[in-house]
Amino acid sequence: MGIPRSALAVAAIVTFGSAPLAAQQVAGTPGSPGATTTITGTQLPPPPSKFGGVVKEKASESTPWWAPRVVPPKGAPNVLLIMTDDQGFGAPSTFGGVIPTPSMDRIASAGVRYTNFHSTSLCSPTRAALITGRNHHSVGYGVVGEIATGYPGYDSIIPIEKGTIGTILKENGYATSWFGKNHNTPSYQSSQAGPFHQWPNGMGFEYFYGFVGGDASQWQPNLFRNTTAIYPFLDNPGWNLETAMADEAIQYIKQLKEVAPGKPWLVYYVPGATHAPHHPTPEWIKKISDMHLFDDGWNKVREKIFANQKRLGIMPENASLTPWPKGLPEWDSLSLDEKKLFIKQADIYGAYLAYADHEIGRVIQAVDDLGQLDNTLIIYIGGDNGASAEGMVNGTPNEFTTFNGVPVPVKDQFLWYPFWGSERTFPHFAAGWAWAMDTPFKWVKQVPSHFGGTAQGVVMSWPGRINDPGGIRRQFHHVIDIVPTILEAAGIAQPDMVNGIKQDPIEGVSMAYTWDKAAANAPSSHKTQYFEMLGNRAIYNDGWVAATTPATLPWELSTATPPDVITGYNWELYNVKEDPTQSADLAARMPDKLKQMQDLFYAEAKQYNVLPLDNSTLARWNTPRPSLTAGRTVFTYSGELIGTPASAAPSILNKSYAIVAEVDIPSGGAEGMIVTHGGRFGGYGLFLSKGEFGAGRGKVVFLYNLLDLKRTIWEGPELEPGKHTIVFDYKPDGPGLGKGGTGVLSVDGKQVARNSMEHSIPITLPEDETFDVGQDTRTGVALVEHRYDPPFRFTGKIGKLTFKLEPEPETQGKN
Repeated sequence: MGIPRSALAVAAIVTFGSAPLAAQQVAGTPGSPGATTTITGTQLPPPPSKFGGVVKEKASESTPWWAPRVVPPKGAPNVLLIMTDDQGFGAPSTFGGVIPTPSMDRIASAGVRYTNFHSTSLCSPTRAALITGRNHHSVGYGVVGEIATGYPGYDSIIPIEKGTIGTILKENGYATSWFGKNHNTPSYQSSQAGPFHQWPNGMGFEYFYGFVGGDASQWQPNLFRNTTAIYPFLDNPGWNLETAMADEAIQYIKQLKEVAPGKPWLVYYVPGATHAPHHPTPEWIKKISDMHLFDDGWNKVREKIFANQKRLGIMPENASLTPWPKGLPEWDSLSLDEKKLFIKQADIYGAYLAYADHEIGRVIQAVDDLGQLDNTLIIYIGGDNGASAEGMVNGTPNEFTTFNGVPVPVKDQFLWYPFWGSERTFPHFAAGWAWAMDTPFKWVKQVPSHFGGTAQGVVMSWPGRINDPGGIRRQFHHVIDIVPTILEAAGIAQPDMVNGIKQDPIEGVSMAYTWDKAAANAPSSHKTQYFEMLGNRAIYNDGWVAATTPATLPWELSTATPPDVITGYNWELYNVKEDPTQSADLAARMPDKLKQMQDLFYAEAKQYNVLPLDNSTLARWNTPRPSLTAGRTVFTYSGELIGTPASAAPSILNKSYAIVAEVDIPSGGAEGMIVTHGGRFGGYGLFLSKGEFGAGRGKVVFLYNLLDLKRTIWEGPELEPGKHTIVFDYKPDGPGLGKGGTGVLSVDGKQVARNSMEHSIPITLPEDETFDVGQDTRTGVALVEHRYDPPFRFTGKIGKLTFKLEPEPETQGKN
């Protein structure tokens, strides 16, 4: 059922799918400065208006004329589109969880909850689908952008023929903005050199305040305002992005209300919570820890969540709690130390979710305080995929140990226990908690075949339009359905052309038919949906799901060769109308139905760019892709350069390299960073030491930080005033990922230090850190010895800085 025509207050109606849409309307005196018009929206931007005045030789005999200003249809709402990260269906109180989420509860009480809504199972693919209304492979995001490959479904480039909701609403007169995580700019386009057409500003969002990439420290994020890096956390103790982002969004909305009170807005609000690193404030850590929500362990917490879901009507009475997996330990089998650590990890996660929900609530309240709530469609999506098991079996104080395949033993993690969640950690909880946060379903983030990877709790409110406060909706829907829902609410059509490019159809369907109370049990309008990620796959069709059994475990990183992507997987079959948690596999009993569903999957896969299927991970991480550094072995810099991402910086991983710095030291000596890449959680730095109490200042230091697990230091003499040449030359012990090696530090042609490392970082430096010359942004690589505080600007002069890289040897273990 569409929006009532009276709600849109239109003069005439045209049809777009099932949605009533306003015909073109002109208000005010045509040609006057105050005239406005809606547009049909078929061509964006709209064709220029024909001049309607009169031009004579003299102005006194002529008639001026102004083109009318484009505005949305009357009654078009503001849109507050919220999505958290890595949350898990069963985490928030709104969907039976033990973690209090009163802001989400508020929207659910005012509107409706959706209990059968699905994502793609991974971050940037879900986000690409969300802002375009198309399947993730259709818009180049078959996987996260960090492992993009050169196929249409996997290149991490949103095609121009598939414009975003930002572009559509902006050209129809909306103010558009994006706050928080941007995981949809290709990594190789994320540097100062651009191009910027795949940044939020280039995708129709006029204002961007957030970070670029898969994750970021909330204490020292890689933060941007539009396309300019900013560092508001410097000399600002206690600053946290969750609060700062809410402040920024509130100010933006307030400013719009005061400057252009009649202009509707789209605010796309996507915090980093609860993706690792889990970074709540101390106040929230204490508040949640004092509640003892997780003391009984993940098995009993899971049972409590499921009981809550039955009580709230989130799960129907016939639903079954899926069994605990054999690959994860039962809580009662753990040691006292393991339990103590894992409870701490969960408390921090719970505090992070509660904190994020609180800040979201501040934004919602600001809309209310401005008198805008009744004309605001709020869509609050609980996570972009299932809860993450990427902390591995035991969790980690530093997520980048996971990405480099390095498990951290429980006893070693206690070194970080007292300040878990602070800026000293980049933490992630144990995989058992991820499975529990996805209650009642099986599996976790990365797994698209089962609802543990794709089920997201969603709430929507729009006073006067969604008229079943507290209602529950069980219709099957997918993240691609959000764009058509917004367009129907606004009375705006999908364009045929954007910037002269013919647009492909939106692939989702509107959810607005579910808003009326009478439609609570209406059949779903989303009949068929494929799922695929990393070779694992599923197909939904009218209440049935066929799904592959995951062949690898998301919490175990392996370089072993995966099974054949076609023949190496078993398939399961579920009737999810009768079995909503995928508990009873019917594949053996119904082979014909399974075959029918498999054939449907491959038909959908062909249609939506899913082919070729690929279940490799490390090989895709290392695959060549467009780069500003491709083929370069010599990099030269001078002076200062900060904020360069890894994709545009020299990579020293798994190869021989030399760093040559020609510096000029002033009278009185110097200190500071010459060059660094990375920070507290992994990386390197070449600098002149700060010294202690006036002693030891100006020593030449090269420091290699192995994922905050071990630091290796090369130390030379203090530099006298004048010109000097510093060289650090490193050679690995042999080919392969993460091999150790020997480094030699020289000053003015004389060796001053020689040292060896047993291991090096094999795969990636911290994603949210950058390559900096002349100072150090965000966090420092040193911990105790030679510790300094960023930005630690170099007080001498860098005349020339050169990186000389040897080609990376052939490595073993590619999968």
